[in-house]
Amino acid sequence: MTRVRAASGPTVGFAALAILLTLGVPSASPQTVLEPASTPGAAIQVAPPDTEIEQFLTRARVVSKRDAGKGVTGSIRATLSDGTMTHDAHIQVVDEYRREFRSRAGMELDFRDSWMFNVAAYKLDRLLGLGLVPVSVAGNLGRQPAAITWWIDDVVMDEGKRLKEGISAPPDRAAYWSEQLHMMRLFDELIYNTDRNMGNMLIGSDWRLWGIDHTRAFRKHTRLRNPALVVRCDRAVFQRLKALDQQTLARETRGFLDGGQVRAILARRDLIVAKIESIGGAALFDRQSHTQPAALLTSAP
Repeated sequence: MTRVRAASGPTVGFAALAILLTLGVPSASPQTVLEPASTPGAAIQVAPPDTEIEQFLTRARVVSKRDAGKGVTGSIRATLSDGTMTHDAHIQVVDEYRREFRSRAGMELDFRDSWMFNVAAYKLDRLLGLGLVPVSVAGNLGRQPAAITWWIDDVVMDEGKRLKEGISAPPDRAAYWSEQLHMMRLFDELIYNTDRNMGNMLIGSDWRLWGIDHTRAFRKHTRLRNPALVVRCDRAVFQRLKALDQQTLARETRGFLDGGQVRAILARRDLIVAKIESIGGAALFDRQSHTQPAALLTSAP
């Protein structure tokens, strides 16, 4: 099985990311449009269904491991095998609490950086039908509790590289790419993600967008971080968002989120719904399927 290492790129703070996403333009000029791969018959790697991935991540043993190479939480890239399938996983064991945490962004009270939020993000993503977060399960690395997350194959670059090199989606994928960005912004507002950066926005050869590393999300604030980023939403996701109830959310995230975090999600959900409804019908769209044929990216412009 071919394993593709995520492309490396600069890590940029949330404020800069918010500005760039709001503008919707890359930081370099002129733009480069990545054309379809020239290899005849090129195919996109298709991952197994979520349920099969969950079973694999839960049962497989670690064959080898090494530093994942990115981030500040000491995450690990491990090769797993269950005797039938062999695949890599991203393993994070961080679980830190600080009453006060100071960073370049300022001071945060009741700071939490936890592997559990990776699993919670996956479960909430699937409740809403987003498909932006890779499968993540609770497990152990030795004696340490951990999030074990499916390693995304077929990653061509991250958002940092795309912006740095001024790469744009080809015309037939431009709408698909824009829709995914809107949904990731909305999801980050919903989970109050304080650490979305361009290095954890991964782009596949079919222009599919993946968001990884949610260990610093799920704050208990009942406001939105940046309401200006909530402007559009997939119609089906919007209906699921409105229908989400406390009992269902608490059940699906039990063991990973506490009651205060669940209530905060629902409070932010109400603000997101109100914002989308205030914009009107123009805010809703019918998202293209991830399985639709796509132009494949080459590994270099």
